[in-house]
Amino acid sequence: MRKMILSLCCTLMAATGLFAQNDKADNIIGTYSAVNGGDAYKVRVTKSADGTYMAQIFWVKDKYDKNGNVWLDEKNPDKSLRKTPCDRIVLFRGLKYDASRQRWGDTKVYDPKRGIKANMTATFDGPKVLKVRGSLFGISETEIWNRE
Repeated sequence: MRKMILSLCCTLMAATGLFAQNDKADNIIGTYSAVNGGDAYKVRVTKSADGTYMAQIFWVKDKYDKNGNVWLDEKNPDKSLRKTPCDRIVLFRGLKYDASRQRWGDTKVYDPKRGIKANMTATFDGPKVLKVRGSLFGISETEIWNRE
């Protein structure tokens, strides 16, 4: 009987730990506002069916050019995505949480201004400030996303 109770307690503790880890990983889910080089935009981070995370722009302050046309993702290296409106660009897919380092990573982030992808990590700097870091060829840049 004691072994059974002990086994049940261990199982519950392990399950609680897994749920806590998932809760921490899921903390990245939400909407954020950011500014990059004077361009203001909003991003939505969601969880994919495979358990990873993705981010997509859903609002851009100045989404129209001087002719009244929506800015398109013209610099995208994937030619099939060059007609994507600026307020629908996917910034990353496949982001994973590393519980031991308490950060997200293991994917690439897309910079639509330059048309490049860089290695990505993300960490929280307080409850509402997400630091998104892209690194390529030893050069890194960090953007601050503020949770809405």
